[in-house]
Amino acid sequence: MILAMRTLRATGLMTLATVLGAAVAAPRFEDSMAQRLLACTACHGEQGRAGPDGYYPRLAGKPAGYLYHQLLNFRDGRRHYGLMTGMVDTLSDAYLMDIARHFAALELPYPPAAPATAPPALLRRGEVLARQGDAARGVPACTQCHGARLTGVAPDIPGLLGLPRDYLNAQLGAWQTGERRAHAPDCMAQIARRMDAADVSAVAAWLAAQPVPVPSGPTATMPAPPPGATRWRCGSAPAVQAAGERP
Repeated sequence: MILAMRTLRATGLMTLATVLGAAVAAPRFEDSMAQRLLACTACHGEQGRAGPDGYYPRLAGKPAGYLYHQLLNFRDGRRHYGLMTGMVDTLSDAYLMDIARHFAALELPYPPAAPATAPPALLRRGEVLARQGDAARGVPACTQCHGARLTGVAPDIPGLLGLPRDYLNAQLGAWQTGERRAHAPDCMAQIARRMDAADVSAVAAWLAAQPVPVPSGPTATMPAPPPGATRWRCGSAPAVQAAGERP
């Protein structure tokens, strides 16, 4: 009996060790872009769906040209976040384009929009800015560049829906202060500096509360500018340049 119990205990310990070993075993090596980019999804969420804290934006489905330019901006000092810079500062233009194309190709559903908590008057002001702009201040409508559905325009202009309010506030503030820059002419910096704090809060609150339409991908063509308005020129939104050429 004692021998049998000892044998059973030893067998149980071996089984437990096997299970625990399997649980902590390294993932199978695939040499795929998805596996190489696990470092990105540690912050930006599974498959780049967005981080949980409101400051790590969604990567999945964003236009490839936009993602490519942002990776260049972090690498070359136009955007400032040490963790991102440290991850991309040794990577070539071609590899950054590979990363951008990987995330751009992911067609994944968005979660429901967060409920609006801002006062109704602030949300109404945000909708006016997003859909009509403010001609008196020279602020164009968000839809003028980001598309009538605000889901972006391929290949270089991102969508504005499905982003947390905190992230939108932070990015508009970064353009106002020069903490975030883009290639000249830096149209977003010019626009953001024409907005006051109340307008930034309003448009961020309204955009964050909007559901993402289905399909959620960027449109293929820029919307026509309103009558009498000129189209903004943005240095980071030309056609995607050939990988390997520094913009």
